[in-house]
Amino acid sequence: MQSNLTASYIFYAILSLIIGLVIHEFMHGFVGYLLGDTTAKEEGRLTLNPLRHIDPFMTVLLPIITIIAFGAPILVAKPVPFNPDRVKFHEFGAALLAAAGPASNLLLASVAALLVRVSSISQLGPLSFPVVFIEINIAIFVFNLIPIPPLDGSRVLYAFAPQALQQFMRDIEPYGLFIVFGLILLGGVGGSLSNINLFIFNHLL
Repeated sequence: MQSNLTASYIFYAILSLIIGLVIHEFMHGFVGYLLGDTTAKEEGRLTLNPLRHIDPFMTVLLPIITIIAFGAPILVAKPVPFNPDRVKFHEFGAALLAAAGPASNLLLASVAALLVRVSSISQLGPLSFPVVFIEINIAIFVFNLIPIPPLDGSRVLYAFAPQALQQFMRDIEPYGLFIVFGLILLGGVGGSLSNINLFIFNHLL
């Protein structure tokens, strides 16, 4: 992420966050629907309408604050509801549902990077919208794969974890986001996330 922020960069970052998070949450609901769970559709979340997926503080204000403070967004959209009892393949179906969100962000970043590489806009600067879009979607992908509940990575891990670890994950889930934010603020995770983001970004471009 860029440390020399401009108004245009913040605008591009917010727009990229909205696009990335809406598609991320939509894909959770869509894959859940394909796996037999209609909960998201019944609650009006199987939609690309941003207003149905965005929490004003956690999705918009928090990432703006953390972009300014740390150069990288910390963000959470309104989780798409699902009923694990209605999802096919039980825990593995829930893992597929969880993985669909981050996978959509990696796909968005990859397609945008491919378009940049094959088009005449390959010399765009680091504050251009395509570059910011790629950065933001990589950040959403990486952040959501942290294996601490309730983040998506934990849902994938849960499907393959032994029962004792599953119980531990259930116990800490109410405090999971506080744990993640605490680790980032204390420097235990933020640097690693930035390095992973940069590695993927350099690989794509």
